[in-house]
Formats: sequence, structure tokens, C-alpha cells
Amino acid sequence: MGLSYYVYTGATHSRFEHALGAMHLMSKTLDCLQQKGTLITDHEREAAQIAILLHDLGHGPFSHALEGIFSEGFSHEEISLSLMEKLNAQYEGKLETAIEMFKAVYHRPFFNQLIASQLDMDRLDYLKRDSFYSGVTEGNINSERIIAMLCVHDDVLMVEEKGIYSIEKFLLARRLMYWSVYLHKTSFAAEEVLKRIFKRAKYLINKGIEVTLSPALHYFLSGAYSTDHVEQALNHFSSLDDIDVMYMIKSGVNHSDLVFSTLCTSVLDRKLPKIKVTQSPPSSKIIEEKKMFFSHSKMFQSSDADYFVFDGQIENRGYNRQQSPIHVLENNGDVRELSALTDDSNLAALTKAVTKYYFCYPK
Repeated sequence: MGLSYYVYTGATHSRFEHALGAMHLMSKTLDCLQQKGTLITDHEREAAQIAILLHDLGHGPFSHALEGIFSEGFSHEEISLSLMEKLNAQYEGKLETAIEMFKAVYHRPFFNQLIASQLDMDRLDYLKRDSFYSGVTEGNINSERIIAMLCVHDDVLMVEEKGIYSIEKFLLARRLMYWSVYLHKTSFAAEEVLKRIFKRAKYLINKGIEVTLSPALHYFLSGAYSTDHVEQALNHFSSLDDIDVMYMIKSGVNHSDLVFSTLCTSVLDRKLPKIKVTQSPPSSKIIEEKKMFFSHSKMFQSSDADYFVFDGQIENRGYNRQQSPIHVLENNGDVRELSALTDDSNLAALTKAVTKYYFCYPK
């Protein structure tokens, strides 16, 4: 959850717990589907559990906050796949079916839907888990009820008609959790500062200025990372965790570079910038005024203003009809997409992409 614990102090749970929880839900779901007559072999069952257990291996320290910082041009899903393939070689091909399910090339698509879709075990676990640890009750979904409403028709995962409103509540809970927790403006501002710490660290290293880093972190920030040395990159990536990042930040507080030390102090001492979130973009005049005010400081150069005064946009969509749509199996045997069966007023808020704009500057 990145730096969400800056706002919700209980949100210090780890991705390891989430991976185990998702695997547990996968096991319960497969049990439920088998009881409804879906044929699932022991090999398929094991493969599905392996795939969901390993689905998030590609996440680096501080999760989505630093997505792409260590592996520019590669998503965490691609890194997860690379690590799974490495494990597959180590275990002499025993993960082959799990990888096929993960890549959505297995001949029974419902397995991939249970791993990566808009109604998968990943989301069922993290929504309830994050709601519990953050204390934000809007995300407290009834995963037991949702699992009980799942079924398989022609090897495609579907929802029984009587489970429509449970799915609506699930989609609404995810949307509310994004605005209330994942995109909370304070933790979001902290994560934006964190990204700029890495940006400045890269700049200093390229200038030949020493920055105290762990060997693995130095490998990525120094530019040694290369797609030609995948094995080496994966080994370094696998050894990274939040401690590497916090070590850099704690050491950076006393760095001779004022920009770097100020950014590190901002995160470590929670002296975060002011952030304003609005429905429309901030005017360029206001942004320039803040940058001009900042550049008048004798401590920093005008070129450093972008580290402290910045803006951007945040987008959130509860349900995307085009991306792995949720299908409902009606009582008469017909199959229809979720939005064709739910109240228009309810689904309109979920399918519409909501964009907000943020503007950060020193207090």
C-alpha cells in the first residue's frame, strides 16, 4: 500500500500476507466450483494456486508508488512472469501450467479470470484486507458471498443472476477504496515526493556524486540495469525490499546535496508538501507563481523548482466494460454482460472514468 500508513497507521501489512490470502481464496473458490459440477483436475488445482501465489512477485519496494522505477519499460506483471519462468526452470518445468494460466493461454480461460480479471482472487483479498487494516469500512466486501455466486459456463467464469447486487457492492467498494485510501491525497503526496527522491538520486549518481545505497539499489539507479542481463537484473530485483529504500532516505537526510536531503527529510519527518485536489486542472499562472516564489529562495536554484512544485492528474474507474467484462448467467441459461442487467444509475458511476487534478507545493 505504499505510504498509506502515513494516513492509516494500521496499514502496515505486507504483500506476502496478501499472496497467501489470495491463494486461500483461490482454494475456496475451486472447492465451490467443483461442488457445482465444474471438472478441475488435481494438476489444474495446484497450478491455479501456484499462479495466484506468485502473481505479484514483480512488485518492488513500496508497491505501485515506485512502479517502473527499477525496471523502466516493464510492468510488474512482466517481471512476475520472468520470475515465474526462472522458478519453472529451477523446478524442471513443474510450473508450466501455472504460467499458461497466468499468461491467459491455457485452454480453459476461467483459470486466468480467477487470477487476473475484474473479479479475481487478487481483488477479493486486497479489498477486504486493506479495509480491515486501514479501518476504512467502505471496502469491507463479503468475499464468501461473492465466491458462492461464481460459476463456470463453457469454461468461462460467470456470476449467477442472484449475485448481481453482491458484485455491484464489490465494484463500488473498490471505487471508494481508491478515493479514500489508495489515492488519499496525503499519502499520494508522500509517494510523489518518494518518486522525486529516486529521480534526484539518479541525477546525483550520473553526476558522479556518491549516494549511500545498498548494492541492489545502486545496480538499478546507476544505470547498470540492462535487458541483456536479465538473470543478473532479476537477482538484484529479488533482493530489494522497503528496507533498501528507507536506508537510502535515512542516509540522504545528511547528504551534501540540499535538494536530495530536503526531499529525504520531507518523507522521513513527514514534512510533506501542501496538496490540492480539484475537479479541473490548476491554472498555469498559479503554478508559475509558486515556482517563482520558490526560486526566490537563496538555498535552491530555479531549475530545482520541479522537485518541489508539481502537478498532474489521477484517474479512477470502478468497472471497465471493455477490459475482461463480468458476465452473468441468468436463470434461464442466457449469458449477459453485467451492465445489461443492473440498474443504469448504479453502474453509471462505476463505468465512468473519474479524473481529478492535483497540485503540490511547499507549505
